[in-house]
Amino acid sequence: MSTTAEIIQFEQLNKVMGPLEQWFDKRFDERFLKKIAEIDASKTPSMAIIATKGSLDWAYPPFILASTGAALGWDVSIFFTFYGLLLLKKEINAEVSGLGNPAMPMKMPVGPKWFQAINWPMPNVLMAGIPGFEKVATTLMKKTFKNKGVASVDELRDLCIEAGVKLVACQMTVDVFGFSKDDFIPEVTDYIGAASFLPVAQKADVSLFI
Repeated sequence: MSTTAEIIQFEQLNKVMGPLEQWFDKRFDERFLKKIAEIDASKTPSMAIIATKGSLDWAYPPFILASTGAALGWDVSIFFTFYGLLLLKKEINAEVSGLGNPAMPMKMPVGPKWFQAINWPMPNVLMAGIPGFEKVATTLMKKTFKNKGVASVDELRDLCIEAGVKLVACQMTVDVFGFSKDDFIPEVTDYIGAASFLPVAQKADVSLFI
């Protein structure tokens, strides 16, 4: 008899506690999801860029992306390795190499607009065979960018520095190329190896290899 009564009491308790537990579960889920959303909203986005090239046309992307990310309030770091390390030198003497970039359009920064809009196809063989072609192409590119209101590489680098972008040099590349720290701008944040930067890239929201 007592067993039957206990069973009835248990069933009645379940009827009461069941909806209550569901209510608590729902409230917990709502508060948990809200807390997660608040944490995500308060987190500062981060971007890690690995810059490997030092030619003029490849110098623009890392600095443009980094300065844009910093302007958005992101935490941005650029790791300069191999030829990209040249972009940290006190004087940037980067030139355009059309030989390694056959898709590069050749535009003239002078003359009427219809003339400036023409893409002049330049075969790689011709680029390689003309003495001083790289200097001419570099001058044309700088002039074209200036006409379009695009900042120079030096100006973009200065923008990154002002915005707090971390400019990190690859210590191995410094050693291999025989550079010293005096060769680079004083704003270089640190000199580290790949093993130290990869964890930064792993945790970043955006990682780019340029």
